[in-house]
Amino acid sequence: MLRSLLVSALSLSMLISCGSDESTPPPAPSYPVLENDDTAAIDVSRGNYACYSMVTSLGNITIAIDEKYAPKTSANFKNYAVLGFYDDLIFHRVIKGFMIQGGGFDAGLNRPETGQPIEIESRNGLKNYRGRIAMARTSAPNSATSQFFINTVYNDFLNQPSAADGYGYTVFGGVIDGMDVVDAIESVATGSVGGMSDVPVEPVVINSVREASCS
Repeated sequence: MLRSLLVSALSLSMLISCGSDESTPPPAPSYPVLENDDTAAIDVSRGNYACYSMVTSLGNITIAIDEKYAPKTSANFKNYAVLGFYDDLIFHRVIKGFMIQGGGFDAGLNRPETGQPIEIESRNGLKNYRGRIAMARTSAPNSATSQFFINTVYNDFLNQPSAADGYGYTVFGGVIDGMDVVDAIESVATGSVGGMSDVPVEPVVINSVREASCS
């Protein structure tokens, strides 16, 4: 029953606009993939990570972005961050026991113009563990732009091998500091606004996202 509710929540929170239903699994990527992502912990000493400080109205979150196993997605996130795109946007959808989603709307629920959608990288072997960051998209696999979500529990059904649509959602890094802030965001009161559900009653603002040291 809980799984069914989460799938329904996913449909509401991730499928931002209508898209085509593609049932063919994505082709194997041309770059090396992780054979077994068996721990939620991220060891930045491995290298090939870029780190970002996300300052929010409830505290700071530090995220390590995996440039080795999610190169296109990482480059996309960096581009938005460098441009200051995320500044003053909000976490517009929060579902307790599931995830927090942001990067697509301001406090007035206006949607800023984004760049072109990117190619999905969900077959990179990275999993939707608690604390991992992944891309939100429509039902079309290659439709992610700026919106992301941070898992607050292990959402195995979002992983490419388990996903009902054969694609799943691209994980491209994770929180290395500030999970207490993620948990605080997950706990805020939510409601329905302008046809959107699970919107925080008091806006949770992303003040800025800036490159930071991984050390």
